[in-house]
Amino acid sequence: MLRVLIPGSFDPPSFGHLNLIERAAGIFDEVEVVVANNEQKRYTFDKEERKAMMEELLEGFSNVRIHLWSGLVVKLAENLGAKIMIRGVRALDDFSYEFELSMLNKGLSANIETMFMPTDPQYFVLRSSSIKELARLGGDISTMVPPLVERRLKERIGS
Repeated sequence: MLRVLIPGSFDPPSFGHLNLIERAAGIFDEVEVVVANNEQKRYTFDKEERKAMMEELLEGFSNVRIHLWSGLVVKLAENLGAKIMIRGVRALDDFSYEFELSMLNKGLSANIETMFMPTDPQYFVLRSSSIKELARLGGDISTMVPPLVERRLKERIGS
């Protein structure tokens, strides 16, 4: 059985995030989605809200579980028996950042491999910061996030 870990802040969850998770769920036996929480960062949604949204959005997947985590993600991967972390990349900038992060993680846990999965083309420009800014300015984000997320963003930051 092959278990994979997909970490992210998911603030907010987007169609790009869901695309990666759905594709991974079709390849791997078990997908552990990690809603990462860094106490030093300011989030639009708190960790419990982000986890609840992910649970609702992914409830139809029997091989996907959602976790909250505030520590080193490689430690959670070890605890869960995941041998692979999947990182989504949209462009070269993403790859550069994710590659450096994967080298740090490899130094922390030599048994955890990182795989890079490019986003599907229709999600190429989805950045959480852009989605939040569009929502704040009253722009249409319906092609970027599920209705649940769109509604909660509008409630939280207005439109």
